[in-house]
Amino acid sequence: MRREALYVLTIAIGLLISAKYAQWPVDIWCIGLFCYLFWNTNRKERIEMIAVLAFATPMELFFSEVWLIYEYQRGFMPLFVPVGHYFLFDLGRRVSQRIPERSPMPLVLLLVPFVVYGAVKGTDTSAVLLILLTLGFTQWGPEPRLYASMVWLALFMELWGTFLGNWTWAANVPWTGLTAWNPPLLVGAFYCFGDLLVNLSVAKFEGQPMAEVNHDVLG
Repeated sequence: MRREALYVLTIAIGLLISAKYAQWPVDIWCIGLFCYLFWNTNRKERIEMIAVLAFATPMELFFSEVWLIYEYQRGFMPLFVPVGHYFLFDLGRRVSQRIPERSPMPLVLLLVPFVVYGAVKGTDTSAVLLILLTLGFTQWGPEPRLYASMVWLALFMELWGTFLGNWTWAANVPWTGLTAWNPPLLVGAFYCFGDLLVNLSVAKFEGQPMAEVNHDVLG
């Protein structure tokens, strides 16, 4: 089975099982899959995998336990969440390989009418800031196709997760005076930032300029 299909099935079915039945089977499957991939890949991807865990875990804990911008179904971050971030990242870069070079910006701009609607209605004012960040990543970041793919993949995953009740986003973003949909329209902006941090990590450990880091697709 191709990794793309494996990731999609893992995320879609895993969230369903966790929401409707139990979390522990999803924890075991996701951590086991992550370990299997880690064991059977090369040094560069292992750096990426470790970097995703290193950034995603504290960020998730900060967002859900300190900032309180969302709350998990059972109160605390599920164990499958950090490794799930890697699955989504790897899926995103695989999808990005199929995006034409000139398409990233138009793909992001498709969301602008929804941003305007949320801002005018006052129901997702955070999207104004997040669309600006996303446009900045897409225009000046090292991997615009990856950022465009992550914006949409993250939105699809968030729509499924919030629909099932795996987590719920706060309507009023603490400390900011901003509002957000459940899920926020531009939640993918957080993933773009995470991808940039992974780029920096690979560049550091591989001894390459960040612009030369190439996320090879394996398997």
